[in-house]
Amino acid sequence: MKLKETLNLGKTAFPMRAGLPTKEPVWQKEWEDAKLYQRRQELNEGKPHFTLHDGPPYANGNIHVGHAMNKISKDIIVRSKSMSGLCSVHPRLGYPWFAN
Repeated sequence: MKLKETLNLGKTAFPMRAGLPTKEPVWQKEWEDAKLYQRRQELNEGKPHFTLHDGPPYANGNIHVGHAMNKISKDIIVRSKSMSGLCSVHPRLGYPWFAN
């Protein structure tokens, strides 16, 4: 008897592997075609603004987990403010903007 036969696992139609590298470009294309970001901006047009100022990327040395946490938290903040009804533009600034 094999070990997997002794486990009480549910049956599912989900594949064992997610295949994210092949699925994510398809999802992004669907989101772009549906113009989700533009539609969200149109819904919040004329409402109070929320601005999150983003600093230069990786200003304190080599990239590490702290940089990812910083970018992810900024993304969560801006998305939540946008979904709360504030007109918030996703920060897309980077080092070239600060270098000028």
